[in-house]
Amino acid sequence: MGILDSLENNPALRSALGQLGAAVLPAVLNEVLGSNHQGGLSAIVAKLQQAGFGDQVKSWLGNGHNLPISADQLRAVLGSDTVRQLAARYNIPVDQLGEILAQELPKAVDQASPQGHLPHTA
Repeated sequence: MGILDSLENNPALRSALGQLGAAVLPAVLNEVLGSNHQGGLSAIVAKLQQAGFGDQVKSWLGNGHNLPISADQLRAVLGSDTVRQLAARYNIPVDQLGEILAQELPKAVDQASPQGHLPHTA
């Protein structure tokens, strides 16, 4: 087990990340999902599907368990510059923002698609 593994499993660090996520999550998700630059939730879902994450997206849209996506995978789809700019705007480390988005985007898609598909306005 490396030092990063022990940090990742540290309850205090995970709690701090959770508190940070709760504090900035609504603003960050609104900016990412409602952003004209990203094109909204439907556009992000389309980007993820085109980038080869169709299985994950399908699990988020459907009922049942949401398959995970990593912060690095999400950063590659959204663009490193976009994630870096968001992190700077909200004064949080890029890595933490990536983790927050990777945890919360599947939930956001799931909640926005109760019938198994996104509304046209998403």
